[in-house]
Parts: sequence; C-alpha cells; structure tokens
Amino acid sequence: MPLSTLADAPVFERHGFTFRPLAVPSRGSTELAVWALEIAPGAQSEDHHMDREEVFVVTEGKVSADIAGQEVTAGPGDALIVPAHALLRLRNACPNTLATLTAVTSAGMRATIGDTVITPPWAQ
Repeated sequence: MPLSTLADAPVFERHGFTFRPLAVPSRGSTELAVWALEIAPGAQSEDHHMDREEVFVVTEGKVSADIAGQEVTAGPGDALIVPAHALLRLRNACPNTLATLTAVTSAGMRATIGDTVITPPWAQ
C-alpha cells in the first residue's frame, strides 16, 4: 500500500501522548516505523528505553527530553536522536501549547518501562 493517510490512522493515547501510526507493518511498511505524535501541554512520558534507535522531529511547539542523562530542548525542525537502550523521558516544554512530532524507528522495536517490556501498538 503506497499511501497511508493521517486521517485513516488509528489513534493510541497514553498519559497525554497521542500516537497515530503512519508507516508501520500493519499499514504496509516492512523496515521502518513512522508515527505522528502529539504531546498535550504539560504532559511528560515515563522513563523508558527502546531496543532500537529512534528519531523525533519536532513539527510544532517545544519538546524537552532527557536522553541518557542529557537534558535538551528542541523546537520546530529540530531532531532528537535517541540511541538504542538510552534512557528517555520526553515532555512538552510549553504549558499551554500542543507539541507535535514525527517519530521514526525500525519496525519491530520494543520499549522497556521499568521492568516491563512492550511492543508499542502504534509501532506494529
């Protein structure tokens, strides 16, 4: 399937984060996983890490991240590059504005939150 539209993407929500898979195995991609991500004002992710490298490109707003103990803030057009197995926490750096990003990783990635390993449904 050569076209995967945002309008037809399933919606997954977790703690103020909204995930919409674009190019993932369930939508026709075999090697990459790409999703649109929205972070509600003030929302912050749990500390977690992935078994594959992940890249986030900010499209609107500002996003702060702690990546392997390094605090960074990214704005529109900036990319957050997260190495495999690096501890990560993302948060919307704006208290009143939605932040939007595009996330890219490898198909089949798994995330670890505490002692729990999951295959995120938005990456399948």
